[in-house]
Amino acid sequence: MSVRRSVMAATAAALMSVSALPALAAQVQFETNVGNFVADVNEKAAPKTAANFLRYVNEGFYDNTIFHRVIANFMVQGGGFEAGMVQKETHAPIPLESKNGLTNKRGTIAMARTMDPNSATSQFFINLKNNHFLDANQSPDGNGYAVFGQVVSGMDTIDKIAQVKTHSVGYHDDVPLRNVVIKKATVLKGK
Repeated sequence: MSVRRSVMAATAAALMSVSALPALAAQVQFETNVGNFVADVNEKAAPKTAANFLRYVNEGFYDNTIFHRVIANFMVQGGGFEAGMVQKETHAPIPLESKNGLTNKRGTIAMARTMDPNSATSQFFINLKNNHFLDANQSPDGNGYAVFGQVVSGMDTIDKIAQVKTHSVGYHDDVPLRNVVIKKATVLKGK
């Protein structure tokens, strides 16, 4: 075998092994006024939820929104309001993907919704502790909340957000006294 053929065979083998690797998860970085965090988005387990979330990120929807609901030892919620509790216009709701094998454990990201299981739009929450009662198999309504990602760095930022003092604004409870702003959300890898 010539040297040229050997190099070509080795290159082909290397390309085949690279293409056999699993696709990297989409990853999103959030820059906030209290620090940054990065989350993996699980497109395999929650394809519709992940696509919805990434659509909002790519559109710049989350830029300059606030974490509008903070409950210590439970979760922090954002993705729907600008400063002053001004709610943003969203796309149509998505179907619930809560029975996807992912659980509401510390550091996971799940979609917020109303009592209607298929009402999630842009709002998401990050679990501050294991909240398995939010999983479909343990929730009273049998629906639960769809987990679609996991904070992989910057959980200390989430813990800082969890410590802010809150108050009521109109009919909204647990609103931070000082705005916790998502300055920018950016897809780092993936879609």
